[in-house]
Amino acid sequence: MAAFLVAVQGAESTGKTTLCAQLAGCLRRKGLSAVVVPETLRDFCDREGRTPREDEQAALAAAHHVRIETAAASPDAQVVIADTTSLTIAVYSEVVFGDRSLYGQALERQQRFDLNLLTALDLPWVEDGFVRDGPHVREPVDALLRSALSSIDAGYSLVHGSGEARLRAALAIVEHGLQVHRDGRVPQTWQWRCPDCDEPRCERHLFKGLPGWPGD
Repeated sequence: MAAFLVAVQGAESTGKTTLCAQLAGCLRRKGLSAVVVPETLRDFCDREGRTPREDEQAALAAAHHVRIETAAASPDAQVVIADTTSLTIAVYSEVVFGDRSLYGQALERQQRFDLNLLTALDLPWVEDGFVRDGPHVREPVDALLRSALSSIDAGYSLVHGSGEARLRAALAIVEHGLQVHRDGRVPQTWQWRCPDCDEPRCERHLFKGLPGWPGD
């Protein structure tokens, strides 16, 4: 069976990298082969000691997607967790440079994923040198990610909470998605009944009641 691809996205300082590592660890302890694809953009910043120029964005987006596809092609990989995708780079290209040219390929690549997790803005912003732009960009980035995913009808699950609660929420979503993937079922649509957020297709309602979901 093909690897189950999970995209973890969100604005800066919302715990994406930590969540990716924690999810992979939990899945491995359950006997699954889980691989994390680290953020290529962050690797670039660490290596070069600067953020990328506008003309370097497209190549970084392509390189990151190649890393994801390479991980997914491994015969041993059951779950591949991507720390951001090309879409994140496209969004930041718009926010930082006013460049929307990367969306076309990014949205095409995004349809490759089986599950999209969007990290909520409920964690405090933490400074991380030149790598982060500041708390003022978090809401615009979050809004653009939501809009872009909605534009291709790519459902996404908003992950709330801090610490173990955040991990439990994400893990419940991933485990449900894995079961659907194994069964070969197409996830059914649902009507909005969620009082906790403004997303009409939010999976907070769908996954309430599952083990580990906040409030259980």
